Amino acid sequence: MTTTTSEARRVAVRAGLVRGLLEARQSLREPGDVLWYFLMPLVFAVVLIFMRGTTVPGTDFALGAMVLPSILGMSIAFGGLTGPAGMIATEREDGTLLRAKATPNGMIGYLVGKTILFGTTTLISTALLVIPGFTVAGDLRLDARTWAMLAGIFVMGLVTTVPVGVALGSLFKNASQTGLLLLGSMVLMVPSGIFYPITALPAWLQWIGQVFPYYWLGLGARSAMLPAEMAAAEIGGSWRTLEMFGVLGAWAVVGFIVAPVVLRRMARRASGAAVAEARDRVMAQGW
Repeated sequence: MTTTTSEARRVAVRAGLVRGLLEARQSLREPGDVLWYFLMPLVFAVVLIFMRGTTVPGTDFALGAMVLPSILGMSIAFGGLTGPAGMIATEREDGTLLRAKATPNGMIGYLVGKTILFGTTTLISTALLVIPGFTVAGDLRLDARTWAMLAGIFVMGLVTTVPVGVALGSLFKNASQTGLLLLGSMVLMVPSGIFYPITALPAWLQWIGQVFPYYWLGLGARSAMLPAEMAAAEIGGSWRTLEMFGVLGAWAVVGFIVAPVVLRRMARRASGAAVAEARDRVMAQGW
């Protein structure tokens, strides 16, 4: 029985991998999706261009080089949290989630597929973000260690945030409510040291920031791209690499345990009649 169950889960994981790649390919053929992938990197590129020639107060270190890694970490978190949340709410209404529930281990495959999908699309967005970073590359560390660290942070960031985004998205009654998650994410950026050194914040805000993945993804990106002496601006004057991977790993474990449970419970409340009602409501709004 155990062998059969394990094999069934492996089949579900493989199906999720295929599904995720197919959905990513389809997304890259949608003009609206492609425009979105380019939009935010373009905005950040403009910001970095305007920062050229500006240094961090009290130093000769380029301000753009200081901000870019934090933006990179934030982009990974945004891609993994907000994207899945909106899609889950939509696919509950159109019946996709109901069909996944009817498949053995379908929720596991569904979760793996979403991780692959948003991993691919977030990779594209972050790659487009790094390109303008070469305008401040003189102050950045861009060696083999940098790229290895960024790859590890990217993978950890996605397996950490996508399951959490899926779980949160399943709590919304419709896709329009996912804007609340975006608003909450923007609030959490304040104590996360993304645009302002966390050590300059009150101690209680520092503790709040360290609870969530935003801070740790930004810290990891900074540790990968900034010179070693810039760690002096961090908590404890250290990059805390082991702690960073530990906290992100804990979030990933919790996410992959909780998300399938939440999805199954949400899918049990979904029925063909409920899906038809939601579809009719959407069509009526379109008219």
